[in-house]
Amino acid sequence: MSEIQTILTQDPTGEKLVDFAKRTAEQLVKNQLTRGQVRNIFTEVRKIEALWEAEGVKKSSERDYSRALRRLVMLKPKMDYQTARIPQVQRLKEVLSEAIDEVVKGQTPEEQNERFKRFMNLFEAILAYHRAEGGRN
Repeated sequence: MSEIQTILTQDPTGEKLVDFAKRTAEQLVKNQLTRGQVRNIFTEVRKIEALWEAEGVKKSSERDYSRALRRLVMLKPKMDYQTARIPQVQRLKEVLSEAIDEVVKGQTPEEQNERFKRFMNLFEAILAYHRAEGGRN
């Protein structure tokens, strides 16, 4: 089981998530990925989160995360494009792409919802540590 799979499925305390996010952010700073480049992807993820949360207010039997899930999956080719333009995005793309795959693998809407929340926690932690580690603008 990969570290990201463990974080999204079996890390109830979030301890592994925090450790992984810190190490990833250190790599991103070392690779000279700028805060703006991280934020460009994060902005799209926030829009996806808004779609996701709109479904979350419905009764569990009526929830359909398919639109948000589709937009989340479409983030992968967008990150591929960003990586082709800016090679420093590569590591972030690898981490987020694997995390997106884990969200999609959820068998029920409830499981996908829980995994998406952990995906958001992971990305927010990476962003926070990136800034704390001195990621440049």
